[in-house]
Amino acid sequence: MAKLSTDELLEAFKELSLIELSDFVKKFEETFEVTAAAPVAVAAAGAGAAAPVEEVEEKDSFDVVIESAGEKKIQVIKEVRTLTSLGLGEAKALVDGAPSTVLEGANKEAAEKAKAVLEEAGATVTLK
Repeated sequence: MAKLSTDELLEAFKELSLIELSDFVKKFEETFEVTAAAPVAVAAAGAGAAAPVEEVEEKDSFDVVIESAGEKKIQVIKEVRTLTSLGLGEAKALVDGAPSTVLEGANKEAAEKAKAVLEEAGATVTLK
């Protein structure tokens, strides 16, 4: 039997009905003595049916954190002002106080764009 690549496996799974896929997961768990749904089951038991939805929302929300301003601090301050509604003094204080959060709860696209702009200005940035 030839070994299937991950992409080939995914294509095969796409062709299965939900019932067939559910049966596969059960057999997989039995064969390898694992539980694929353990984290979801624990979260659902602890917080009700809303837990999986909240989990997805967390992954869509990012904080943009400046770890260090780098050598071009003035450029970084300008970009922080552009990304936020902060005044010059507040933006300078935020950059001087690094690590500091520039944006909280931003969606993935906005967070990545902000990170790219700040890094281009010379800052070291992480997404959390």
